[in-house]
Amino acid sequence: MGRIGDSFEKLIAIMEKLRSPEGCEWDRRQTHESLKPYLVEECYELIEAIDEKDDEEMREELGDLMLQVVFHAQIAKEREAFDIGDVLDFLCEKLVRRHPHVFGNSPGYSYKQWEDIKAQEKGKERSSRVGEVNPLVPALSMARRVQENASQVGFDWRNVEDVFEKVNEELRELREAKDPRKVEEEFGDLLFSIVNLSRFLGVDPEGALRKATQKFVERFKRMEEMIEKDGLVFEELSLEELDRYWEKAKGGEAK
Repeated sequence: MGRIGDSFEKLIAIMEKLRSPEGCEWDRRQTHESLKPYLVEECYELIEAIDEKDDEEMREELGDLMLQVVFHAQIAKEREAFDIGDVLDFLCEKLVRRHPHVFGNSPGYSYKQWEDIKAQEKGKERSSRVGEVNPLVPALSMARRVQENASQVGFDWRNVEDVFEKVNEELRELREAKDPRKVEEEFGDLLFSIVNLSRFLGVDPEGALRKATQKFVERFKRMEEMIEKDGLVFEELSLEELDRYWEKAKGGEAK
């Protein structure tokens, strides 16, 4: 079978043992629903490892993510719904079916062909050229995916300068908005235009915001340490004093 096949069979056997009456009480207690938070957590931990370009951590997190797949498949097997073999077979068939330009006679890849095949698989007409919108996907990622799909069929900005101007336009409209509902609408438009800008700049908006938030947290902690070192109490300082410490915290960062 080979090393990879042997390792996968070993993983399946371990999972079956953990779920057996002689296995682990915690593992036996889990359900599809109870595992959902762990699945989301593992996805984000893998993303962090990728961002850090840490191969060792990536290897571990890929394993943790794979564990979630095997875990759910084992629970489904116990329900007599499907097993990991069914999951793999379905995936292989879908990959071949959705890549006729690789495994068939299609002349080449096209977005329209991809979406048409997906719609046929689900037994319905393709609802829109922007594809299906999953409301559970993080909003920034959802916006980027919709924009990418629209771009595939030719609906996109011509150049990055036009996108910068659109961001400025949305910012002006937000400044002018008075009604709370209008403010929310214009704020959403501004965020959407910034996601468009991120595509043209080759930046992942979700990752960029995550890094910016982490940078803020690190600077804030350094500011707290400086204030404590000077024998002062954070809550007793004025905003102007806090700003000076903030600038000091920024100044101590590696360039």
